[in-house]
Amino acid sequence: MTKVSKLARAIHFDESDQRVFASPARTGEWCISGGFEFSNWGEADLEGKARQAFSNGWFGLETGGRVTFVAVTQVEEAEIATLTDLLAQHFVTYYGAPDKDAARPVAAEEIAQMVDLCDEFDPNTLLTVARELSDAGVREAYRSIAPQDAGMEQFAIHGSLDDDGHGHSH
Repeated sequence: MTKVSKLARAIHFDESDQRVFASPARTGEWCISGGFEFSNWGEADLEGKARQAFSNGWFGLETGGRVTFVAVTQVEEAEIATLTDLLAQHFVTYYGAPDKDAARPVAAEEIAQMVDLCDEFDPNTLLTVARELSDAGVREAYRSIAPQDAGMEQFAIHGSLDDDGHGHSH
């Protein structure tokens, strides 16, 4: 019997991601951490919406956009292969990888890390990521919200992320 792999899909509870990320991921697209985007960033890069993507954004494999929350979901092996190709193409297009064949092992490793992360959680568990710059580079920490805990009151904190200073308190 083949082991069921799990990966995570972008999920939106409100419109806040449309505002906080320069390029928001699409609801339902498969996501990985995408920390590679920030591997050579410094404090000076962390301005405005880029800071939000760095601090809390998961990377959408289809759009290359960012999302705050992802939900753990079963994924078919065939889909993993397709996503690996998508990510390999992203590395060619945006990161100067010579071709998809050269980029595929790196893409496969990124996706495998996310599969490993999701493997620990039940389906529909929500995950968030928090990144910070440290002397050793980018540190990533993950937080999970169990399916039964994911009531809407969890998401009231969103109001304070507005860049315009009009935070809403609930």
